Amino acid sequence: MSIARVTEIKSSSAKSFDDAIKAGIQRANKTLKNVKSAWVENQEVVVEDGKVTEYRVQMKVTFILES
Repeated sequence: MSIARVTEIKSSSAKSFDDAIKAGIQRANKTLKNVKSAWVENQEVVVEDGKVTEYRVQMKVTFILES
């Protein structure tokens, strides 16, 4: 029997939402073992002087606990 756990993370990028997602998953893999999926719960941008300067995502990352 496997037991899964979900943790919530936020990640950002100056390039794109896609890059923010990849950076978040990459960082999660450094700390968490057996990462299996992620659900992007929210997206937002930071706007300065009328231009998008940062892309942010809030994700729920699922990983399997080791027994």
